[in-house]
Amino acid sequence: MARPHTVARSRTYPVALDKAFAVTLVTPLPELFNRRFGPIPPITSMDQDGEWGTVGQVRTIHMSDGGSVSERLVTVEEPNVFTYELTEIAGPLGPVVERVEGSWAFEAVGTGCRITWTWTIHPTSGAAAVVLPVFGRIWQGYARRALDHLEEILLAA
Repeated sequence: MARPHTVARSRTYPVALDKAFAVTLVTPLPELFNRRFGPIPPITSMDQDGEWGTVGQVRTIHMSDGGSVSERLVTVEEPNVFTYELTEIAGPLGPVVERVEGSWAFEAVGTGCRITWTWTIHPTSGAAAVVLPVFGRIWQGYARRALDHLEEILLAA
């Protein structure tokens, strides 16, 4: 089995920890990930029942390029972290990525908080693992843009 590749990006916000956690957890993904970044398409819709936040809950995420993934909420430890797993990856990443373990971690910093978004990407094969560092660099830009946009969402909430 090929080794996974981990990427992470953090940003500090002038928002209380509890608010940052609560808003981030339930923000609709098409609102947060609404723009393409290089080969990573925007999210256009989600199939889910009820508000996101119950451990074990599953939703299907659809991207503008026709790709989709299944997301399962694994843990919710309010106000510090929530984790999820992406599987059934259909689209351009499908041949390369078997699954992704994701987390959003929240830490009080001064009068605000730091949010760290992490992906551990599991490749489909050893050959696929070779391209993960390149994808990881692209993901860094995607994550930076999303975390910058998250500030607008947090301040408007």
